[in-house]
Amino acid sequence: MGNTTEEEHFDVLTETGQKTGFSKARGLVHKDGDYHRAVHVWIFAESTQQLLLQQRAVCKDAWPGLWDISSAGHISAGDASLITASVTNNGNFINNEFDDVYLESEVSAVKYISIEEYKQAVVKEDPQYVPVNVDGQYGQLFDIINKRYQCDVEARSLDLQKKLNRYAPFSLSAELTGLTEGDKEALVLLIHAARMMDDIFHQQVWCSNPSLREWLKGRASMSQFDNLKWLYYSINKSPWSSLDENEAFLTTADSAIKLLPEATKPIGGWKGLEYKTAFPIQKPPGLSDDEKQDASGFFSVVRRHRDFLSNNIVSSASDLYSIPYSQEYSAFLAKTAELLHKAGDLTSSPSLKRLLHSKADAFLSNDYYDSDIAWIELDSKVDVTIGPYETYEDVLFGYKATFEAFVGVRDDKATDQVKLFGDHLQVLEQNLPLDAVYKSSEVISAPIRVVQLVYNSGDVKGPQTVAFNLPNDERIVNDRGTSMVMLKNEQRELVDFDSFFTHTICHECCHGIGPHTITLPNDQKSTVRLELQELHSALEEAKADIGLLPESLVKSMYVSFLAGCFRSVRFGLEEAHGKGQALQFNWLFEKGAFVLHPDETFSVDFDKIEDAVESLSRVILTTQAKGDKEAAQELLAKYCVMTNPLKVALEKLEMVQVPVDITPEFPIVDELLGKK
Repeated sequence: MGNTTEEEHFDVLTETGQKTGFSKARGLVHKDGDYHRAVHVWIFAESTQQLLLQQRAVCKDAWPGLWDISSAGHISAGDASLITASVTNNGNFINNEFDDVYLESEVSAVKYISIEEYKQAVVKEDPQYVPVNVDGQYGQLFDIINKRYQCDVEARSLDLQKKLNRYAPFSLSAELTGLTEGDKEALVLLIHAARMMDDIFHQQVWCSNPSLREWLKGRASMSQFDNLKWLYYSINKSPWSSLDENEAFLTTADSAIKLLPEATKPIGGWKGLEYKTAFPIQKPPGLSDDEKQDASGFFSVVRRHRDFLSNNIVSSASDLYSIPYSQEYSAFLAKTAELLHKAGDLTSSPSLKRLLHSKADAFLSNDYYDSDIAWIELDSKVDVTIGPYETYEDVLFGYKATFEAFVGVRDDKATDQVKLFGDHLQVLEQNLPLDAVYKSSEVISAPIRVVQLVYNSGDVKGPQTVAFNLPNDERIVNDRGTSMVMLKNEQRELVDFDSFFTHTICHECCHGIGPHTITLPNDQKSTVRLELQELHSALEEAKADIGLLPESLVKSMYVSFLAGCFRSVRFGLEEAHGKGQALQFNWLFEKGAFVLHPDETFSVDFDKIEDAVESLSRVILTTQAKGDKEAAQELLAKYCVMTNPLKVALEKLEMVQVPVDITPEFPIVDELLGKK
């Protein structure tokens, strides 16, 4: 019989590395000069800072006898590079084979060499080494290794301390005297439930984040450097710094080590195979692909079939599928639901009881509609917001909601004072600088609750939330409107409290007005969020900032708004609020409404500010109403940049070491939990 062994096939690529959809046999690919992909593995010894090289056998048809990187190979058609580099057959390797053995070595020698020595050899085009273009993308690998494995403890400690100094520790207190004993017991259970949101959120940010958290926490007491890493990680809840455009502040050397003793044969004196859960330098975007199918819902995780099937055989028409949060995070949500049910049984408030029981049911069913209605209608001394709400972490489309929790005590006096704002949203809608055809005639009044925060968790990393307008589910926004929560005790450090607090109320009110559900030019119904995708959050934050100002506080609020621009831009231009504020500042500065003086101070030109604000409001609102993503991209690309006036302001703040934000501390939690 003839030889039936099938030759390996490769994916044929375009000149830019994209798949053409065709594959060819290995021999034909090389014969025809088709673009295809291979994988290179660099084995780097962290302890000695050396790279393992191989000397290619003299019988090889390419670069015989020359020194090359640790390992390399082609990627079979349909496979991903990481799978090719690390596992065989998705890890399901059953080795039933008959071996005809012919002795032929592809590698004649190996050696360790310092990364700098290897770099210099290829830069000088040493004839003993396989040539590579160090000036191209390949050369970036040397910089990446130096950065990710840097071991200058003193320099890194100073850098981490500087980063930590941007957050001022701030103790938050709340008045509990108005609570019944049952409500206090419920409050304790709610704090425990809120802590579960942290566990889920860490996993949502990055799949290996929980193991990294435990690793850093366990080593925090080993040295001052380890403690600094843990403290800054605790603020960011990930290895990426919120105030530095999500730049990684940890290195690969800081990664959690995982032990897999079952993956190797037991050998005396050896504990088994270890590897580090190294994180990507760039923070993952949140979704795994740019396809929309099964990816637009708030409460699901998107996966690929091929990640879990051998040979990457996809059994359905689409490679993508979704898993509901209730299934993905079932272990955490089942415990949280139990705590919420118990808390609901203890409270004397009917509306709180309804909220806690319905939210517990939602965690198990993945249907949050009834529980969010109950949240809007909450009328209780104990105030709680818990569950998947905000979508800022999903920077790919802005679809996926992350888990968070805010547990507090309602401030009745302050709540009564702000009621007027929420009752007049329809009037505000009609006065928006927007063509009448785009305005809604059915805006629902929004209740506002002012709350003294007792505890928060989950998606509360980096800069702290001072208020929120929820839910984001357009079904509920259309049916019942939204509700706003103001966290009053987080703002005591602000100089002009009245102006800031009033502007914050206006900001949250404006989330409830303007375009939400829209009609596209083809008469198709959609929402602003679905059409603008990853650009929605930045434009929505900018819209809310400039939409409404009460006449009595106009001047003081514009000045406070100018100061607030600098505060939010310091959050970084990767963060939605920072983007929105950069857009506003640069637009208003261009129109002459903000003025930079020779002594590098700023002021507001009150003769120009109102027209400038109205013009920007009209542009943003019209862009949202049309669902015009191209216009949104152009607007943000032009104005969401670090201009020289912004740099001047931020450098002065940095010079005098003004903290960017606070790190909240919750002594009342220890009191409630009995930790004196």
